[in-house]
Amino acid sequence: MSINTVYTQPFSDQKPGTSGLRKQVTVFQQFHYLENFTQSIFDSLENYQGQTLVVGGDGRFYNRHAIQIILKMAAANGFGKVLVGQNGILSTPAVSCVIRKNKAYGGIVLSASHNPGGPDGDFGIKYNIGNGGPAPEKVTEAIYARSKEIDVYRITEADDVNLDQLGTSQLGEMTVEVIDAVQDYAQLMESLFDFDRIRQLLTSGGFSIIVDSMHAVTGPYAHALFADRLGAGADSVMNGKPLEDFGGGHPDPNLVYAHELVEELFGENAPNFGAASDGDGDRNMVLGQRFFVTPSDSLAILTANAKLVPGYQNGLAGVARSMPTSQAVDRVAAKLGFDCYETPTGWKFFGNLLDADKATLCGEESFGTGSNHVREKDGLWAVLFWLNILAVRQQSVEDIVKEHWQEYGRNYYSRHDYEAVDSEKANTLMANLRDKTATLKGQKLGQYEVEYADDFSYTDPVDGSVSQKQGVRIGFTDGSRIVFRLSGTGTQGATLRLYVESYEPDVSKQGLDPQDALASLITLADEVAQIRTLTGRDKPTVIT
Repeated sequence: MSINTVYTQPFSDQKPGTSGLRKQVTVFQQFHYLENFTQSIFDSLENYQGQTLVVGGDGRFYNRHAIQIILKMAAANGFGKVLVGQNGILSTPAVSCVIRKNKAYGGIVLSASHNPGGPDGDFGIKYNIGNGGPAPEKVTEAIYARSKEIDVYRITEADDVNLDQLGTSQLGEMTVEVIDAVQDYAQLMESLFDFDRIRQLLTSGGFSIIVDSMHAVTGPYAHALFADRLGAGADSVMNGKPLEDFGGGHPDPNLVYAHELVEELFGENAPNFGAASDGDGDRNMVLGQRFFVTPSDSLAILTANAKLVPGYQNGLAGVARSMPTSQAVDRVAAKLGFDCYETPTGWKFFGNLLDADKATLCGEESFGTGSNHVREKDGLWAVLFWLNILAVRQQSVEDIVKEHWQEYGRNYYSRHDYEAVDSEKANTLMANLRDKTATLKGQKLGQYEVEYADDFSYTDPVDGSVSQKQGVRIGFTDGSRIVFRLSGTGTQGATLRLYVESYEPDVSKQGLDPQDALASLITLADEVAQIRTLTGRDKPTVIT
């Protein structure tokens, strides 16, 4: 086998977002595009020669082809071994698990998460460091800097590796081991949760579940865990076969895109529990019988009930949430006596807190929750956590949530997404908001008085690094707030996200529809930001 040195020219658009580089498949199919970015990753690393790399993806279109390129480039660049998921599949939390278990140097995850797949869909690539988590900003900035000046990449000339057969093979001097995609992850889950108790619940005849894998990566994991090991049966898994185009669907586990599951859970003969996962398995949606649990409430309830779960029975060191996530978990942390950290959006910001044992659980309002068991958010982990709580408490999902509100108060909360907005108009909207923040404090806006207004900046309490311009916040004296930010996960135009929150301690007022409870704040947010005027949109694309 020979190593080819290929001369190339840089692309100007390879800046990673909050979770790696995401573009349309057709962009990645450009000559040298994937190779340039992969080499930029390797050129930004140090002392990896002879080390182990983990590679896997969510099974979307272009996944298998990209893995072959990455394997050949890893061999040419001096890695000693690559662990790759069978059929090229590894969920994002499973990649983190495998990195940590094998003490690998790092890993490459191929996914565009909850974005659509197929030849006309999206693709993504990100680098995870040795703790199993997404690369911090100093690493992604180095990768981007290299991508702007790269002029050569190295690749081994060799036949493709058989990704379907478990076992080892050689690619030049490098060993490639195709591993069972599910085994290590399933063993980790069994070490955290009371599988015997969950199995009793699921086989009792009085409790039924549906887990929707949305034709994405969690299908094999869900079958192995829920259908087989926990005895729920094959019917407990919906859309469980991974497909390159996710069956033509949009693998985002929310009330709009997981409509099949929602129809089941809100139907006449609804099961007791439902959950959905996204494209790469790191997000989750939880439903009870005709009842939706917001991700922010889910994080708060897992935190409040953590001691019921074997893996967390000794208590939590602390919790962390992204800034736009509701403040419901803050109230739990305050009552139970541990710290709650507020970070920018992006799972990489939780890594330092988890490594330093400042936080045990963490979560984002974008349907992502996780803990110190890996360094990624983890959809199926959250589902198992809920099932463990349900098995112990022997109550319905709705009863558990409503009891939580009675004890801690309800944080009415909603996110409005305006997808594929013209980037220039979206940036103008955010620039206008930033200009307003300096003069808003003390002003009356409708029935609300502004207590603070800023563009969120975060100083990492572990390493002192600073992240600025992370979203415009306007907080009011009654505890309500509105937040605006542009998402870094889309591939077309810009996605404007509006987050609206108010706190209601009165139990008699906790049963409203969130859109009704938040109506005055939603109207105010449009007036302040001029959303309709600047974007031309009469309503959001998605409301959660």
